[in-house]
Amino acid sequence: MTALPRIELLVVQPTPFCNIDCSYCYLPHRSSKAIVAVETLINLFSQVFSSGWVHDCLSVVWHAGEPLVLPVQFYRQAFRTIERLNPAGLKLRHAFQTNGTLIDEAWCAFFAEEEVNVGVSIDGPRQFHDLHRRTRAGRGTFERTITGIRLLRRAGVPFHVISVLTSESMAVPREMFDFYVEEGIKEVCFNVEETEGDHVSRSFADAGIEAAYYRFLSEFWRLSSSQPGVITFIREIEQALRQVVQPSDAPIANQLVEPFAVISMDWAGNIATFSPELLGLKSVAYGDFLLGNINSGTLTDFLVNPNLTRMVKDIEAGVRMCRESCEYFSVCGGGEPVNKLAENGTFASAETKYCRLTKMRAIDLVLDAIERARLCRDGTDGFDGDLLRLPHPLVREPIGSGR
Repeated sequence: MTALPRIELLVVQPTPFCNIDCSYCYLPHRSSKAIVAVETLINLFSQVFSSGWVHDCLSVVWHAGEPLVLPVQFYRQAFRTIERLNPAGLKLRHAFQTNGTLIDEAWCAFFAEEEVNVGVSIDGPRQFHDLHRRTRAGRGTFERTITGIRLLRRAGVPFHVISVLTSESMAVPREMFDFYVEEGIKEVCFNVEETEGDHVSRSFADAGIEAAYYRFLSEFWRLSSSQPGVITFIREIEQALRQVVQPSDAPIANQLVEPFAVISMDWAGNIATFSPELLGLKSVAYGDFLLGNINSGTLTDFLVNPNLTRMVKDIEAGVRMCRESCEYFSVCGGGEPVNKLAENGTFASAETKYCRLTKMRAIDLVLDAIERARLCRDGTDGFDGDLLRLPHPLVREPIGSGR
């Protein structure tokens, strides 16, 4: 590494415990009720703030378990501790990714007071949500999650949702769209059930899944464009638009392949980088992906960790493969390491099915829409270009809405 890292995102695991048991979850130790110590948070943030690796803004996502199983007071104290460590002028943006089942009026008040960015995981209508997102006793969690969302709406707390798409929900974009509209959900992010850790995606094995994903996004985008202001943000479309319309000389950026652009810390203080999902996973080639522990080491120590050197070498080789072989490289930047490892068995590889679905097909959809709009302007096609009139295109992406 010739240049100093630039930290853009911290993913902090306050506890590995989750109060529900989703069938597609890849996270280990979901039954552990361990809690991150205040001293561990102090060690992390004091080192991050003094490193010189953070520029104007730092995003902090509390995730990798269900963060709301800890009380509001835990986060009030944590936020005040972090503020005291924060040098003047550095903006912090906190985000929570939650299953929504524990949201109550006290949480809504906290989110509003602290201006926390809230992401709620809900997979659409009850029949799709309860198919995979169940309690430890096997009961569906839809009712509790939608109750949490309705509380956020009544309290005026801004939020977005992340929905994991499966073959079943991809087949009914109208039903999905109508559900979000009925529940007043305006900002939507779609994940695709993917292979990670011990979880093997059932959807990835379906024949025609790429075409199904394209059709779903296309119809969902068309529906939202036909009713302006109802759905104001579709992450996959806005990301693709931002990537397609950027200047030709814009730098190709992919924070997931840059060492320490994303730092993940588990409750015990163990540090990982690159894809946040690597934290807690194990591999024959890379061991546990850990670079050290913030309670006994320093960020500068982690820079020379042999495991980091090995991962950087292979991830950079994979990025080169993508650059040399993939026509989408300029809008992708080399893919996502965790998916390369899960699907191809190594970071030093290129295309994955996850990439084809979530990157290539979304880019194809936007390029097709732009071309149809151009033909319309030329008078050679009947398409009126409505798909390109987003409510607030290219404005921003909610933090913590990644995966």
